[in-house]
Amino acid sequence: MFQLKSRLNSFTKNLSDTISEKAKAFAAGEVVLDEKDLQKPLMELQVALLENDVALEVAEEVVRSVKEGLAGSRKKLGTKTRNVVEEVLRGSLLGIIKVESLDFDAFIEKAEKPVKVVFVGVNGTGKTSTIAKVANRLKNNGRSVVLACADTFRAGAEEQIDIHASRLDLKLIKHQYGADPAAVVYDAIAYAKARKKDVVLADTAGRAHTNVNLMDQLRKICRVAQPDLIIFVDEATAGNDAVERAKKFNDALGISGSILTKFDTDARGGAAISIAYCTKKPILFVTKGQEYKDIEKFEPEWLVDKIMG
Repeated sequence: MFQLKSRLNSFTKNLSDTISEKAKAFAAGEVVLDEKDLQKPLMELQVALLENDVALEVAEEVVRSVKEGLAGSRKKLGTKTRNVVEEVLRGSLLGIIKVESLDFDAFIEKAEKPVKVVFVGVNGTGKTSTIAKVANRLKNNGRSVVLACADTFRAGAEEQIDIHASRLDLKLIKHQYGADPAAVVYDAIAYAKARKKDVVLADTAGRAHTNVNLMDQLRKICRVAQPDLIIFVDEATAGNDAVERAKKFNDALGISGSILTKFDTDARGGAAISIAYCTKKPILFVTKGQEYKDIEKFEPEWLVDKIMG
């Protein structure tokens, strides 16, 4: 993220220098920006975005938006060019990130109980620990939670979520190894209804987005559970890989939103920008540590502030 911040600062400075030089050619009044003035700085901007895990189509859209905001615009002499450029760039980034809105807490508050939430994603992205963080957050907000272990294939999956359930003092519905994961979720929902619980959080087996059979199984889980929310989980550090996976899961299931993990490590911000743009679904939360409390609502303004410094 800091590398992107540095490159964006370089883009802003170079464009400011270009405009300042042009301004010297005018006696007074205004400077009109044209495409020739913007060509080189915008190329640098696109390279900076691509180097920081922003997908190509998203980088092109940011550049197009900045170009549209600056080309042909008039800048009064004496106005700080850097401020003009930063304002346009900031607006463009926010326009990309701010997609369909979904307030998770408000949704849980208003939805018919139990609220059914299915978590999907590939192996090794921190999906199960993220579910535990969401469960802890809900519990702290006064919600009763039931966990469902619909990962009946991965060795150790049941034990992993069982540890979280014990630590958080939550009911876990599980079946034997190799059982039908859709049946596990069905039983968890039935348990929650019978005991008037607020939320069911279902952990599914991590799977490659290219595995047709496993994706079909996910569709079956969703047909049986009829989830209120389908949440895609991936690493903020995964870059363009996360973007491709998010698109595949969204195409297959119609995700409601995403959670990005490991934002406390070397996350450059590109994955969040790209996933929001490519799925047209919001980033709901980011996680920034190993503790249950290390989960925060995602705010587009926060990310842009980080990027822009």
